[in-house]
Amino acid sequence: MNDKLDDEDYPAYSMGRAAELLDVTPGFLRGLDTAKLFVPQRSPGGHRRYSRYQLRLAQRARDLIDQGTALEAACRIIILEDQLAEAQRINTQLQQRINQPNTQP
Repeated sequence: MNDKLDDEDYPAYSMGRAAELLDVTPGFLRGLDTAKLFVPQRSPGGHRRYSRYQLRLAQRARDLIDQGTALEAACRIIILEDQLAEAQRINTQLQQRINQPNTQP
């Protein structure tokens, strides 16, 4: 059970709880789903469930929208930021491999 609580991708939050934590409406969260920022998992009963990672993305979207960015543009910005962070992570790993001394004979 503790492993799930530590997993930021575990869908621990219902739509109502997620909306409450972010101080947004459930409609806002549905809009993020429609805009393809993320796709929440579904409970066996079909209800949307959100992870901590998805809540961070939703908070970032809300911040951008509060600054006057359109929903679709905010989602695109966040997706691109996420892709850039992943590319930078991969680049760092590759650079570390290149810089390691070759220990093979």
